[in-house]
Amino acid sequence: MAKLVSPPFVCLRCRLARPRRPQRFFPGSTLSRLASTSSASSIPTSGDANDLPITSRPTTAPKPNIDTKHIRQNVSLYEQNSLERNYKAQSAYPARIAELFAQWQARQRDGRTLRERGNYLRRQIANPTSIQHEDEDEAAESRGGQSTAESKAGDTGIAAGPDTKTMTKAQLIEEARVVKERLSSIEQDETHLEAQIAELSLAIPNLTSAETPRGDEPRVLRYINEQPVLESSSSSDPVWRSHVHIGSELGILDFAAAATTSGWGWYYLLDAGAQLEQALISYALHTVASRKSGWRQVAPPSIVYSHIAAACGFQPRDQHGEQQVYGLARSAADAQHSKPELCLSGTAEIPLAGLKANTVIEEAELPIKRVAVSRCYRAEAGGRGADTKGLYRVHEFTKVEMFAWTPPDEGATAAVFDEILDIQTQILRELGLHCRVLEMPSTDLGASAYRKCDIEAFFPSRRQPQRGDEGWGEVTSASICTDYQARRLATRLRPSAPTASGAKTAYPWTVNGTALAVPRVLAAVLEKGWDEEEKTVAIPDCLVPWMGGKKEIGVKDWQQ
Repeated sequence: MAKLVSPPFVCLRCRLARPRRPQRFFPGSTLSRLASTSSASSIPTSGDANDLPITSRPTTAPKPNIDTKHIRQNVSLYEQNSLERNYKAQSAYPARIAELFAQWQARQRDGRTLRERGNYLRRQIANPTSIQHEDEDEAAESRGGQSTAESKAGDTGIAAGPDTKTMTKAQLIEEARVVKERLSSIEQDETHLEAQIAELSLAIPNLTSAETPRGDEPRVLRYINEQPVLESSSSSDPVWRSHVHIGSELGILDFAAAATTSGWGWYYLLDAGAQLEQALISYALHTVASRKSGWRQVAPPSIVYSHIAAACGFQPRDQHGEQQVYGLARSAADAQHSKPELCLSGTAEIPLAGLKANTVIEEAELPIKRVAVSRCYRAEAGGRGADTKGLYRVHEFTKVEMFAWTPPDEGATAAVFDEILDIQTQILRELGLHCRVLEMPSTDLGASAYRKCDIEAFFPSRRQPQRGDEGWGEVTSASICTDYQARRLATRLRPSAPTASGAKTAYPWTVNGTALAVPRVLAAVLEKGWDEEEKTVAIPDCLVPWMGGKKEIGVKDWQQ
């Protein structure tokens, strides 16, 4: 009998690391079944039309935690909500998320099967004798009807089967290598699917309050001060009464010099104009503090990480492609070292929200209320025209902002929201401005807002009945954002008592509101207090203490 020559010994690690051969699946084996079932559901390289580029986030960025389960279970709700808010592209994302999750589940099942197969092959390669006895035990358990993991493996041919009993050790090692490669591919698919689901989930706007009118027409809630008497006027009146002409006449506004220095959308406040800005800020802060209800003042940074602004709902460009945020250029060295991108803050809401990013708040601390003064930078200053000229829509301005974290409860959050509206109403009433409070419609809500109320002031210069414009212009806004921002900023809440679901952490809700946006209110004060004959502007009584006792602004007072 001829003696068989044994092949040279090669360790298992070296054999698994050998150059890849064409994959050969033995008939009836686990791998042949996976190859036939998985190829049809594999992720196409080009992706779906609704898929988004995967955003690379800095390692230091808060890790968002979106409730994708709620999205999957309520696809029609999120689809309809996106359409009502005029987010047409995003309306297709919920269905796509459900589809991708089904693919992810399939990869999970395939991965479990392959891991079981790989574990079995490694055991058989290491000790074939013990595996033979294990096969016999598993077969007996399977015949006995036991529902253990081993019997299930035996039923599916994972841990036993004629294919392995008739395979040589070299064939077992080859199949183990193929299992490893296939498992690696599946894990890559899982990672890609998870990232795409997260990206789509982040892009979906917040749900909408039942208080919010659907469509594009706001609902008037009430008026502040008496409604203006809309007297008939000649076509020249609105031009003359514009705050642009008033400020130029008094020498307290200079747009021409700003255009030379910075371009359209910037301005200089001079003399009484600069003093009036500081008076409005001081008055607004005093009004908020006088409430004695826990509003603490903060001096926030004006430059923030771009990922913090995005988490608050401020994207580099809005859904219509219009630039929203001023990004700061990174040096080549910073980009090479992957330092996070920075941008100018569009509102103190962003750095205030970031104040609690990556933190856990104790429920007993809520509500947490903060008020801040900041310079704000908006790239989307709008086009030139009567509705946007002057101080009404500018690239840079000062604003007093209120921000609060509340319990994840509709009633508790509404109480803080109503307080913010009361503060806004008090400020505008004492300034003597004619205003109306609006419940804003669904199409006017930003991505983060669950409910939004705006207050519009009457600007005589904006009134153009022939165009259907009655002269109203937004001066303040307040929004409830539920847990939209908290989830994206990893701001967690530790409940004082176990929740109904048994979760140890939850997410607080956030509320924000403008106490006073200086340029628009300043413009409204100029137009409201303008005396055509005297060429003066009456200063509201509430601002007199902050204006050094002066009760009016005139040319002779400032142009010496």
